[in-house]
Amino acid sequence: MESGYYAALTGLVAKFNALDIAANNLANVSTTGYKAQEDFYRTYSATMGNSEVGPLNLAINNYGVLGGASTNFEEGAVENTGNALDIALQGKGFLVVKMQADDLYTRDGSLRVNAKGILTDQQGDPVMGLVPKKNGKPGEGPVTLPQGDVSISPSGVISVEGSVVGQLKVVDFPQHTPLTLQGSNQYSAPASSAVLAANPDIKQRALEASNVNPMSETVSLILLQQEAQELQNAISTFDKDFDQSAINNIPIIQQ
Repeated sequence: MESGYYAALTGLVAKFNALDIAANNLANVSTTGYKAQEDFYRTYSATMGNSEVGPLNLAINNYGVLGGASTNFEEGAVENTGNALDIALQGKGFLVVKMQADDLYTRDGSLRVNAKGILTDQQGDPVMGLVPKKNGKPGEGPVTLPQGDVSISPSGVISVEGSVVGQLKVVDFPQHTPLTLQGSNQYSAPASSAVLAANPDIKQRALEASNVNPMSETVSLILLQQEAQELQNAISTFDKDFDQSAINNIPIIQQ
C-alpha cells in the first residue's frame, strides 16, 4: 500500500510541475518569438539501486517524476507588420542581444532605436551587429542608425537611405548545445558556443509569432488538471486506509 501512496504523491508533484509549464506556454501564446516548453519525465526507483529486485517489485517501486522542460524550437508563423524595424528570422538562427556583459540570444525581431540611435530590443538592450571598421574589415558591436528610411536585406545587411550602416549578427549553435531560457524569449548558451549563421534568411516588416498551439495546449492543461484531481483522490483514499489500518492494529488492553 505504501508503494501506491508514494507513487501517487510523486505523480501529483509531477502533474503540478507540468501544469506550471502548460500554463506558462498559454501565457506566452502572443509573445513574439516564444518557443513552447515541453515537459519530460524520468524514473525514480524506490528500490534504491537494489539489483536483486524482481520485475514485479520494479513495476511497483519505479515512479515517473518530471525531469524538466525542453524547448520546442520549431518555427512560429511569420506575420507581416509593415514596421521597418520588425524582422522575422526564417529557418535557423538567433539575434544576439548584449545584456550588461553577457550575450543573450533571441528570435524576437521587434527592434527599436533609442535616443542615441542604437538599435535595441524591446527592453532597450543593444542588438549586436557586424559593423564596418576603418580598415574595411567587419567588427562586432551595437548598430547605430542615422535617421532615414531603413532597409534590411535577407542576409541582415542594414541600409539607411541607400547607404550600408551595418549588418545584423545572426548566430546558430552546434547540435545538442544546451540553451537555457531566460525570461520569456531569450536564451543563454555556453561561452564561445555560438557561431555565425551560414545563410541567414531575414524577412523585414514581419515578426515570428509564438509556436504555441493554443488549442492543444488548452486541452493538455485540462487533462493535467483532471489527472491531478484523480491523484489527489487516490492520496485521500490511501490516507483513510492508513488511518483505518492503524486503528485496527492498536492492541486492546484488557481491564
